[in-house]
Amino acid sequence: MATMLAARLDTPGKKMEMEQVEVPEPKRGQVRVKVMAAGVCLSDVHLIDGSVVGPYQLPKVTLGHEISGVVDKLGEGVDSISTGTRVLVNPLEFHGPELHTIGVDYDGGWAEYVVVRAESAIDIGPDLPFEQAAIIPDAVSTPWAAISDAAKARPGESVAVWGLGGLGYHGDKLLRMIGAAPIIAVDPLEEARTRAFAAGADVALDPNDKDFQKKLKEANQGRGVDIAFDFAGFVPVRQQAYEALDRLGRLVIVGIAPGDLTLSPSSDLSVFARSVIGHYGSQPKHLHEMVKLTRLGRLDFGDSISKVLPLSDAPKAVKMLENKEGNPIRIVLRP
Repeated sequence: MATMLAARLDTPGKKMEMEQVEVPEPKRGQVRVKVMAAGVCLSDVHLIDGSVVGPYQLPKVTLGHEISGVVDKLGEGVDSISTGTRVLVNPLEFHGPELHTIGVDYDGGWAEYVVVRAESAIDIGPDLPFEQAAIIPDAVSTPWAAISDAAKARPGESVAVWGLGGLGYHGDKLLRMIGAAPIIAVDPLEEARTRAFAAGADVALDPNDKDFQKKLKEANQGRGVDIAFDFAGFVPVRQQAYEALDRLGRLVIVGIAPGDLTLSPSSDLSVFARSVIGHYGSQPKHLHEMVKLTRLGRLDFGDSISKVLPLSDAPKAVKMLENKEGNPIRIVLRP
């Protein structure tokens, strides 16, 4: 029996350990991907500490939902892709009415190999670096889907982005690309606010500033913003973002946070015709769009790769992200 190294989460025990497990075999309609790079996301940290639990989460699962690699084996009936194809992996699969997430509801890419449905393996061409390709699922495609589909952002609309980690940093880049203006970045960390300008922000604000709402409106000619994005995943962010909206403003909640959603005064939702929109993940079209734009040079995510570590250092990578050591955008694991 061939074995491989994998980072396995004991969900009830809230503990991740590196283990030797059996190399998976693809079933009918599936392919096996030799993992070349896998991103480390704050969602992984929350899965480990138990603050986020997926509705269909396995009691024991290999983590990792941002994956790129090479197709190395085809399951029965697969003729849509060939071995040797360089791919990234769509992290979401529908199982009937249920939406399952790789690395949560089935084994993910913090391993040497991963098995996915053939249609989940998306060709990245011969030239897109594996590290950049790995972070497109979620870190890039999630904010892109939130911007283009959930918010339906248009050129010239004013936006504020809470949280400048992987999602928010790429959100700023993508908002700049579509012509949003001004782009107001919001984060309590000074290093993150400084970094926001490189991503395309026009203004960077500290949410703990006592004059925060005043400064936000000053940055937008005395108005609230058209769109506020919660990429941070913290309950207090949502109230502050809600208060920052102008009339007809949209609050898009992307970051996953435990706790109830309460917005006050709730009457403002009607009086100012505001909208609150929940968003999760992306669709295959968003992945294809991001691959195309990156390969054509419209986007470059090379500066998003803060550190590359061997798969065996997955516990170290989790701690680095949890403690924001080095102010990382994305840490990437390589088997």
